[in-house]
Amino acid sequence: MNKKICVVGAGNWGKNHINTLSELGYLRGVVDSNKEELETILSQYKDVNTHESLDDALNQDYDGFTVATPADTHYDIAKTIIQKGKHLLVEKPLSLKLSEAKELVGLAKDAKVNLMVGHLLLFHPAIRKIKEVLDSGKIGKLQYIYSNRLNLGTVRTEENILWSFAPHDISIFGYLTNNQPVEVISRGGAYTQSHLHDTTMTILKYPENVVGHIFVSWLHPFKEHRLVLIGSKGMLSYTDSDADKDIKFYEKGIDIVGGVPIKRDGPTTSINYDEGMPLLNELKYFADHLNGTPVETSDGKNAIEVLEVLERAQASLTDADQSNGESRTNELNEKAFVHPSSYVDEGCVLGDGTKIWHFSHVQSNSVIGENCSIGQNVNIGSNVKIGNNVKIQNNVSVYEGVELEDFVFCGPSMVFTNISDPRSKYPQRGAEYYKKTIVKEGASLGANSTIVCGNTIGKHSFVGAGAVVTKDVPDYALMVGVPATRAGWVCECGNRLTVQDANLECKNCKRKYTFLNQKQQSINKATN
Repeated sequence: MNKKICVVGAGNWGKNHINTLSELGYLRGVVDSNKEELETILSQYKDVNTHESLDDALNQDYDGFTVATPADTHYDIAKTIIQKGKHLLVEKPLSLKLSEAKELVGLAKDAKVNLMVGHLLLFHPAIRKIKEVLDSGKIGKLQYIYSNRLNLGTVRTEENILWSFAPHDISIFGYLTNNQPVEVISRGGAYTQSHLHDTTMTILKYPENVVGHIFVSWLHPFKEHRLVLIGSKGMLSYTDSDADKDIKFYEKGIDIVGGVPIKRDGPTTSINYDEGMPLLNELKYFADHLNGTPVETSDGKNAIEVLEVLERAQASLTDADQSNGESRTNELNEKAFVHPSSYVDEGCVLGDGTKIWHFSHVQSNSVIGENCSIGQNVNIGSNVKIGNNVKIQNNVSVYEGVELEDFVFCGPSMVFTNISDPRSKYPQRGAEYYKKTIVKEGASLGANSTIVCGNTIGKHSFVGAGAVVTKDVPDYALMVGVPATRAGWVCECGNRLTVQDANLECKNCKRKYTFLNQKQQSINKATN
C-alpha cells in the first residue's frame, strides 16, 4: 500500500511530523494558513502538496491525517476529518473538554475510522523496557511512581501547564499501573498569566496503595524529564533529559527485620534497551494501521482515560484556589454571587444578578443567564445552557443535554434524565449518548417531578408535583400523574384556565386563549 499522509499544522511540532513522515516516505501533503511556511515546505520537500485550508486537503485522496495544531483547535479539526471518513492522529490532548473527546471517539467508531492521540512516550523504547522490567517482578510490588517534566518555556496561552505537559506522564502512569487513579489531588501556582497555572504538583492514588506524583512546570531554570519507580525489591530511574539516557536499576530499599526498618543498599546497574525515536515509532504505527485494522496503543479510549484524569486534576486545582479564599465570583462576573461553599468550574458564564447558593456545583462551560437563583445542593452539568430569570430550587441536577429557557421554575428535588436506557455495566458517557431535553419559556416543574429525556416541555406549561413526563408537553398544558397526562390548561400567570364558549380565559389576569384545533389538544394566547 502506497501510504499517503497529510499533516495539519506546520508549527514547531508540526515540523517534526513533516520531517519524520518524509523520512518514512509517507508525507504527501501539508495544511497551514501561513503561506510563507507552505512556500518553505515546497522548497524543502519533493512531491508534497500544500493546502491553505483543511477542506481543500480533504478533497484529495490522502489515506490519513496527523493534527499538530494548538490544543483548542483539535476538536473542530478532528471532527471534520472523521466526518470525511479519514484515519487520523491528533496530538495530545485530543480536546480541552472530556465531553468533546468522547464525542470524537464515538464518531470515529461509527465511521470505522482509526483515531489515535499523540501520547508519544507510549512509543518510547525506554518506557516500554521499564514496563517489561516492572511486569517481570524485578522491582517487586510497585509502591509509588514520580515524574518531573520541567523546563523554561514554551508558555502556552490557550492551556495551562497541567494540560500541556502532564498528559505524557498521566498516560505513562496508566500504562505502567494498568489502572485509573481512585483519587486525584492537584495544587499549583499562576505567575506569568493570572488565569493559567505555570506549575502544578498532582498526586494520583491508584488501587493497591500505589501512589504517583507528577511535577510539571514551564517556569524552571533547567530542563528535567525524570521518571522514578519504587518497588518492594528495587527501584528504577530514567532521565530522558540526560545525555546517556540510561535506565538504572537500584537494588535498594527498606526491609523490616524483627520489626526494625533496615536499609538495603545494593548495587546500581544499567539496563539496556533498543534505541529508537518515539515519534518515528508512533507515526509508523499509525501508518501501519491505515488499512483499518484497529489501533490498540494510544487509541481513543486511552485519550478519554487521560482526559478524565486531567479534568479531575483541574477540578482539584480550581477547588484549591477557591478554598484559599479566592472567590471566583469576580473572575466570572462581579455582578453575580457565588456562595463560598459552591464551585463554578472554568469556562462558565454567569449573568448579572445571578445567585448560586450553598453546596452547589456548576460544571465546565455552562452558561447561566441573568437574575437566576440556583438553590442549595444543585448540580449543573457541563455545557448546560440556562436562560434569564430561572429559579432552581434545592436538590436538583440539571444534566448535560438539558436546556432551560427564560423564566423556567424547577421545584425542589425534581429530576431530569439524559439517557433513556442507563446501565451501570454498559456505561454511556459523552454528548453523543445524551438525549436533548428543552424546557421552554415560563414552564414550571413541580417538586419531585421527573422529566424523561428527549422531550420538550412547552412554554408556560405546568408539571404537577410528582408527575413523570414521558412525552412532549404542549404549551400551557397542566400535566399530572404517572405517567403524566394533561388535566387542563394553565395561564401564563400560572392560574388554571376555565373554558368559556370554546375559548379559555384566566380569571386572575384576564388573558384569553384560543384552541388551535378542533380536538382542543393545543392552545395559543389570543391577540387582543
